[in-house]
Parts: sequence; C-alpha cells; structure tokens
Amino acid sequence: MGIVVVLLTLVACFAIGMPIAYALGVAALAGAFFIGIPPEAVMLQISSGVSKFAMLTIPFFVLAGAIMAEGGMARRLVALANVIVGILRIRGGLSAVNVLATTFLSGISGSAVADTSAIGSVMIPQMERSGYPRVFATNVTISASVQALLVPPSHNAVIYSLATGGTISVISLFMAGVVPGLLLGAAIVVLCLVLAVRGNHPRGTPVPFRDAVRITVDAAWGLITIVIIIGGILSGVFTAIEAGAVACVWAFVVTMFVYRDYRWGDLPVLVHRTLRTVAMVMTLIAFAASVGYVMALMQMPAKITAFFLTLSHNKYVILMMINVMLLLLGCFMDMAPSILITTPILLPVMVNFGVDPVHFGIIMLLNLGIGLCHPPVGSIIFVGCAVGKVTMEQVVRQIWPFYVLMFAVLMLVTYVPAISLWLPHALHL
Repeated sequence: MGIVVVLLTLVACFAIGMPIAYALGVAALAGAFFIGIPPEAVMLQISSGVSKFAMLTIPFFVLAGAIMAEGGMARRLVALANVIVGILRIRGGLSAVNVLATTFLSGISGSAVADTSAIGSVMIPQMERSGYPRVFATNVTISASVQALLVPPSHNAVIYSLATGGTISVISLFMAGVVPGLLLGAAIVVLCLVLAVRGNHPRGTPVPFRDAVRITVDAAWGLITIVIIIGGILSGVFTAIEAGAVACVWAFVVTMFVYRDYRWGDLPVLVHRTLRTVAMVMTLIAFAASVGYVMALMQMPAKITAFFLTLSHNKYVILMMINVMLLLLGCFMDMAPSILITTPILLPVMVNFGVDPVHFGIIMLLNLGIGLCHPPVGSIIFVGCAVGKVTMEQVVRQIWPFYVLMFAVLMLVTYVPAISLWLPHALHL
C-alpha cells in the first residue's frame, strides 16, 4: 500500500504541473508519513544525496562541453568530418558528415541536446543548400545526437552511477558505452546511405589536400580533449573528476586563445547557463535519493522482483518487458529523473536475474535516449525542430525509420552483453 501512496502522490504532483524534483520530495514525505518515518530522516537523505565528492564530475564535464560546443568546435568538427567522408564521394555523403561530426562532438560535450543544437545549427542549413530535404537533415541530427548519451563523457552515465549509490564506477560506464555508441552511429550512417539512394541525395565532394591538412590541424586542438578525458583516466594520471577539471581548463584555453571565436563578454552568460543546468540536475539527484530511501524501506525492489517472477522466470522475457516499460516512460519523462527514479527499483531486479549492472546501465541510457527523440517531452526532438525550423508533425511523420533502427540497436545491446562489456573487461575495469 505504501508504494501506491508514493506513486499516486507523484502522479497528482505531475498532474498539477509541479516540477519533477519537488514532486519527488513531496512523494518521499508522503511515503515516509505512511510508514511512520520522521520527516527529518527524509531531509537527511536529501542532504546526503548531493554530499558526495563524485558529484563534482557533473559540473566539470557540463562546463567543458558547453565551452567546446559553443566556442567554434562544432564548425571545425563538421569540416573535419567532411574531409574524411569527402574522400569516398558517396551518395548522401553530407548526411554521413552530420553523423560523424556528432560522434566527434559527443566525445567532448557529453550532452545530446548540446550536440543537436551545435551540429544542427551548422549542418541542417548546409544540407538544405546542398539539396537535402530540411526535415531529413533534422531527423539525422536528432537521431545521431543519441550517441552523446552513450560515449564518454556522458552526463547521464554519471547520473546512473550516482543512482546506484556509487557502486558502479563512472569509468566502467564510460568504457561500456563506447562500442554501443559507435555501433549506433555506424547504423545511422548505413541507414542514411540507403535513404540517399532512394531519395537521390547528392554525393559528397572531396576537399583539396592543402585545405584538408589545415582543417585537420585546426580540429585536432579540440579532439585532444577526448584524449585528455579517456587517456588520462585509463592511464591513471587522474580520476574522472580531475579529468573533468583538466578538460575545462583545456577547453577554455583552446576556445579563448587558439580558436578565438568566442567573445569574453559571452563567458558569464555561458557560466550562468551551466550553473542553472547543474543546479537542476543536483536538485533532482537530492530529492530522488529521498524517494529511493523510502522505497528501499518499503522493500519495493523485492516486491517488483516477485511481481516479475509471477510473469516469467526467463531473463530475456523480463528484459523485453523492462525495455518496453522504459520506452513508454521515456516518452513522458525526461532522462535524468527517469534514471534516478527507476534505477534503485529496477537494478536489484536485474541483478537477481543475472544481468550485469554496467550492462543494464547502457541499456537504460540507450532506451531512455530514444524517448528523448519522441514527443511529447523529448528534449532532443524539441531542440532539433527549433534549430531545423520545422514542425514536430513534419519530423514525426518521417523519423520512423530512425526509430526502428534505434530500437534494433537497443535489442542488440540488450541481448548481446559483450557489445557493452567487452571493452571494460579488456581494460580490466
């Protein structure tokens, strides 16, 4: 009955338009009152939920990604991707450039929304001028941006690690997301090339050698950020938190002193926007910790496990049911609160069925990432429509091949654990 009280309180708060973070806090208090826990205990959980040193990872990576995404890096990565794809002169080459540029930026920004905005503002007009339909260019940008949720330094991977109580290391999740992220990007490129043949899209054009060298050198400054983040952590030179701090310094130096495309007067606005983002995420984490605490006292994970066992004892059937549930949830709730709410409930269930926690984390990230590309609350699709200057209806009518593709990749990641776990195991993480 206590679980019903918490869920009904959440639904009622959502119905009246209360912000998700505060709705979680009210639901935690309602559950605490129902089972006889003093409200002080809930307040302590809210406080301890953000009193973790690992939390510093989030602001550092958010700031580094924002600086690089807005400081001219997106335009240079698009140019580099165009050099690489232009060598092949394939039909639909510019759509492949879009995906490849997003792959590069994903390894720097860690944010799908930032990728959609930064790459879309450059690529969508360029693709339209070259003869691609604007809606198609927007759909490519939206779908490719999901890579940022998987590859390091994914902000949501950090949130999943925190939602597990810190029992799963951030670097393990970072490395586990590399192959699925690249697999998703490669699959989208293949789909784009198939659609290019059907739609008679223009071919890519080669870049002169001298220009190609200049573009590669120019973009390399930003790509070194990826080496700093991944190489520094894996070599043991610094931790994930320290890597974020070093990435911030490097991003600042490259943007302000090497590229010099960003004005000093715009920095306070960027920092203010970053602080707002971090504050929202931290508030969500704090209140979600209190809900997880109350649900644990109600033995909700054990009851959920028992419920699934009444439906099936087959791990693969349970994985499919949870995937369907998360896909539906992702259509109505943003990614961070979805991770924070469902991880403490579903992770013990998955562990009981023998699913690796790191593997399950990647399943969640990809699954909920698909929800961000879907109305009514998908932040990626909203940003994509705004940047592409197209309507939601136009996008939804034509994006379904990308939905089907992303679902196919989700099924591969779900039922072939080696896709996620091979790299962490090879690195002995």
